[in-house]
Amino acid sequence: MAHHNLDALDKKILKLIADDARIAFLEVARACGVSGAAIHQRIQKLTNLGVLKGSQFIIDPEKIGYETCAYIGLYLKNPESFDNVLEELRKIPEVVECHYTTGGMDMFIKIYARNNHHLLNIIHDKLQPLGLSRSETIISFNAAIDRPLAVTEIEDED
Repeated sequence: MAHHNLDALDKKILKLIADDARIAFLEVARACGVSGAAIHQRIQKLTNLGVLKGSQFIIDPEKIGYETCAYIGLYLKNPESFDNVLEELRKIPEVVECHYTTGGMDMFIKIYARNNHHLLNIIHDKLQPLGLSRSETIISFNAAIDRPLAVTEIEDED
């Protein structure tokens, strides 16, 4: 993965917009002591580098009826089918994350379900037909920590 060196202004901008994604660029400019145009240029640079991946509203799944959050380790019968399984997982709206992993499992996914019965249906009807030898499910009761990487913790390289 490409690593990008960020200067103090980049880090200050990232901290401000990470704390409040709806902050006006003019307000960021004032806080940084630079022009609004400079902020626009920096934001564009950070976007082009892939440091910023856009902005979005975050929907609380529980508030819209998805009360069960689960993490599932997937073990494929045929690891060569990984790409096909990934494409099928993309079609399942309840799957919100999929990770490549080390260790015994082939994939690790995060899903939201309306309740435990819905979770069972997703596993049985949508995941098992993908060619799993088995799966391991962990239900999350509550996210004790749920935050983005703190910009203040990004270290400078010498």
